[in-house]
This record gives sequence, structure tokens and C-alpha cells, in this order.
Amino acid sequence: MSLSLKKTPMPEQDAIERGRNFKEVTLGYSDEQALTEAARCLQCKTAPCRQGCPVGVDIPGFIGKLKTGDVAGAREVLKDYNGLPAVCGRVCPQEEQCEKYCVLAKKGEAVGIGRLERYTADTARNQAAPQEEAVLAAADAQKVAVIGSGPAGLTAAGEMAKRGYQVTVFEALHRPGGVLVYGIPEFRLPKDEVVQAEIDALRKLGVDIEVNVVIGQTYTIDELLEEEGFEAVFIATGAGLPHFMGIPGEQYNGVYSANEFLTRCNLMKAYRFPECATPIHVGRRVAVVGGGNVAMDAARTALRLGAEKVYIVYRRSEAELPARLEEVHHAKEEGIDFQLLNNPVEILGEDGWVRQLRCIRMTLGEPDASGRRRPEAVPGSEFELDVDTVIMAIGQGPNPLVQQTTKGLDVNRRGNIVADAETGATSREGVFAGGDVVTGAATVILAMGAGKKAAAAMDEYLQNKRK
Repeated sequence: MSLSLKKTPMPEQDAIERGRNFKEVTLGYSDEQALTEAARCLQCKTAPCRQGCPVGVDIPGFIGKLKTGDVAGAREVLKDYNGLPAVCGRVCPQEEQCEKYCVLAKKGEAVGIGRLERYTADTARNQAAPQEEAVLAAADAQKVAVIGSGPAGLTAAGEMAKRGYQVTVFEALHRPGGVLVYGIPEFRLPKDEVVQAEIDALRKLGVDIEVNVVIGQTYTIDELLEEEGFEAVFIATGAGLPHFMGIPGEQYNGVYSANEFLTRCNLMKAYRFPECATPIHVGRRVAVVGGGNVAMDAARTALRLGAEKVYIVYRRSEAELPARLEEVHHAKEEGIDFQLLNNPVEILGEDGWVRQLRCIRMTLGEPDASGRRRPEAVPGSEFELDVDTVIMAIGQGPNPLVQQTTKGLDVNRRGNIVADAETGATSREGVFAGGDVVTGAATVILAMGAGKKAAAAMDEYLQNKRK
């Protein structure tokens, strides 16, 4: 039998139907589909796919187990490398990471590594499995604090718990998960079914998670180290401070940052109103400014909340869109209108509310520092889009609270904590950092990779400290 050059298609909801609900868009592989896709893996001895994985998952190892139908064995392989496989299988940009290096990608489509990772995690979770007892650290084990419960923090916490440390995660919000619960919509990442299950597994490792604790106010890092008995701290507070364009009219009602809009919909459950008493105003016509995954999430969320027309306004062309191809494809299928090579210059309003978004047409010039062609305005090409909601999804930076309340902690000009790329070590002894608070907004798996590296470095630091 010849090897298929195409991935096994992923079942998904009908585009029109899913635009009216918050159920997961992609439905996951059946057992038969997973076996068919796993059979495409060549089991390369050199495993080139692994070089693209920030946490170094043994990809041929877990897929090899799947090829024999051993889902439990595949899960055990994944567990050794990745504490959040059900999450990564859904939201990681595999096409730019592990799948980019798959041998099959040279002549066709790469093995669906992310799809198989999701299948493994979901199937193992749904199968009846023996209850695992919580792992309790020794009474005299060294105490480690993790600030933030997003992917970097959860990964570091799990790694340190496995090494026998007493780990406490401090989360500012009322629910752990960081960007996984406040930023990524339910239709891409189910919160109760997937994220909560991963967090419950972490608690079984003995990790203590304290919510509603704002480090920098409730405690400072100095107090954690000097008064509360913690011997090392890992800062993983992410990048949750939204950016705006600074154009006229951003003060009008109906203008949101994507961070606020998605947090109110995802964490505060605005999409369940009136079941949850946390509504959010969404107009009939919505413009989302930006071209990344966050912009796609905001646009598709607005559609599901009842908007009749949703625009993506992006200053470059489709070739430069930073969002995943899958997310762009799904957005187009659902009827999102892409207004490319356009840039907002002013928000027009009436009686305090947004009424129009004035844009100018753009053309692409020479490449800039990012390697993408620089957008340049076309003089006299201004036009207006009739909208009553504008969502700014043009990036975010780190909240400065922790940095400003911690002695001896170096930051760069953007407010990101300066930390060693391999160890996460900062300028303050015993304090490590990783994820978006160091790199700026990036991917879930890159944050997890930083958490894993920092855990190894913290372990070495604490072992040396005890000698």
C-alpha cells in the first residue's frame, strides 16, 4: 500500500453552524482515523521532527505506540516531556515547529503530530484509569514559588514537583490557567474539559495553587524569599498589558482591547449570559484591528456573540498574516471579512459611541527589520467602515507590577524581565523568569519550553545551595 502524501482530514463542525455556538470547532480523530494517520509516520531514526519541539517530545516514540493501538503507552511517553498535551495538541503552531521538519513535508503534508497528540491526551483522559494518589513532598523539602499559572508557570511547577520540591503557584485571577483560560476561546480550547483536567493532574503531583493572590500587592517577591520561606521563585506573569494605536477616538465606548474582550468572554463567561451574569456589549458591525491569532480569536468570538458583520483590518497582505493558517482558514469559512492592506487612522463617534473606523489603504515597500515588507500609506486613500465596535488586537506587553516591586531585577526598555535564555536566571539571585514576561507575547509551547529549562536550572541552583 502506498503512503498517503496528505494528512488524514480532521472532522469539524459545519462553518455556518459553528459560527452560532461556542462548541469546539475541530472534533478530533476517531480511533480509526488516528491509526491511519499514525501509520504515515516513517519512524525516522534521526527524528528530525524533535528539533522543532521546544519541550523535546519523543515524537516517534509516542506515535510508534499509537501505531500498535497502545494509547496508554503513548500517553506515558508524552507525560515524560509535556505536562499539557491536550492543550498543545490544540493550540500549538505545529506547522512552524515539529511538523516543519517532518520528512514527509518535503513531498507532501507532514504527519499530523499535533492531531495525534490531542487524540492521545483526549483518549487517555476519557478512558477509565486507576486513580493516582497525590504526590507529597517531604516535610523538609525546599519551597519554590511560581508566579502565574499560565503555560510557563504550570510547566515549571510540574517539573519542580516531580523533583520533590514543595511548590506553590500564586495566581492573580480567580481561576488558574493564565492565557489558557482568559485568552483562548472555548471553541478552540474547552476550559472545563481540557484545561481544568490538566490543572487537576498538576495538583495530583502535590502542587498547591493559590488564586486571588497578586504578587506585588498581596506579597512581594522580596517577602516570599525573605519572610515566607521560599528559596527560589519563578516569574511567569505573561504579557497581559494591552497595546493601543494611539489614534484619535480610542476613548469612545465600544472600543476594546482584545485582552479585555476575550477575558470577559472566556474567563468571565460572557458568552453564557444570562446563565452567567457577566454580559458584554457587542455591536452589529465589529472591526478587529490586527492579524495574529488573538485577532482571529476576537473576530470569531464577536461573530458567535451575535455580530452581523465582522472585519479583520490588517495593514499588510495575507502573505504576512502572523496568525496560523488554520485559524485564518476557519475565520474565512465562518464569513469574517478580511480588509487587508488597510490601516486605521481614526475612530469616529457620536454621542460617546463608536460609529465608524476611518482607514487608509496601504502598499508594501521594502522589507523591514522583521523581514516582512514594510507597509506604506497611499496618500488620499482614506475611507470609512461603518462599525459600532472596535477591538484592538495589536499586541500586548508585560504588566510592570512585579518588576517594579522587586529589588535588583533588571528589565529591558519594553519592560520585559531580562533572563538567561537557557536557564531563566535573572539579575536577582534565586529568581528565575520565563515565557511571555521575558520574550514578549509568543506561543504556548515556547512558554512551556522556558518553564522546563528554568525548572532544571532552579533544581541545580537549589541543590548547590543545600551543599
